[in-house]
Amino acid sequence: MQSLHPVSRETLRRLEVFVGLFEKWSRSINLAAPSTLPHIWERHILDSAQIFALNPGPKAWLDIGSGGGFPGIVTAVLLCEQGAGHVDLVESNQKKAAFLRRALAETGGRGAVHAIRIEQAQKTLSGFDAVSARAVADLDMVLGYCSSWLEEGATAYFHKGRDYRREIDKARRSWSFDLVEHTSIVDADSVILQISKPVRT
Repeated sequence: MQSLHPVSRETLRRLEVFVGLFEKWSRSINLAAPSTLPHIWERHILDSAQIFALNPGPKAWLDIGSGGGFPGIVTAVLLCEQGAGHVDLVESNQKKAAFLRRALAETGGRGAVHAIRIEQAQKTLSGFDAVSARAVADLDMVLGYCSSWLEEGATAYFHKGRDYRREIDKARRSWSFDLVEHTSIVDADSVILQISKPVRT
């Protein structure tokens, strides 16, 4: 696997277990766009791993709209090398939540799955260092979902595609926030938006 930093054989084995499980479950439930499945290592695993590389170490992560496990399960696996840290994965779809629980069990990833809506998670989950979201909503909406955790001091890492500039401009009409743009190592037209200190204006 092309990688952002060397990973142990054990971590690579865990990721291989996850990919095998993902491919198996994808035959019966929609975990990702079918066109991306032949390129899962680059389009999903490496794309997810770059989030962790921006904020490595044994942190408390929240991943919302976890879906097929990107980046939440990948982060949970990478935390195994740290021997500490944890990911809370929020996914309201019961079938996808079942897949995520199975993925954590078979990879030994450091995480837990919450089969609840994001609105409920806002009331019951707290104390995070970092929040991730991939393909959940546009930036304005996802900031609304995550603002309570960011106000507590968490930093957000959001995958965004080539239309990210329009999303930033739209969000700026309703929010002020600190922003760092990281060009994706997988797609030069995509970015990771690192956001902190949001204030609704």
